[in-house]
Amino acid sequence: MVHYCVTNMPGAVPHTSTYALTNATLSYALEIADRGVIEAGALNPAIRHGLNTYDGRVAHPAVADALKLQPHSPWD
Repeated sequence: MVHYCVTNMPGAVPHTSTYALTNATLSYALEIADRGVIEAGALNPAIRHGLNTYDGRVAHPAVADALKLQPHSPWD
């Protein structure tokens, strides 16, 4: 079996990829805009797990680990 990866596929179809990205992320952006990141993250695990930084600190455990820092989650 041969696998092949084309780099930057979204760049080959920028108009279509913009619509795809917007369709996948708009609901999260609207939820954060309506509730604020703290409440939205408390209610929605996808938002909570997608937060990398907050208030000038690294929030995501994997990012903190890669940078050899302690994570500072706003929900702890």
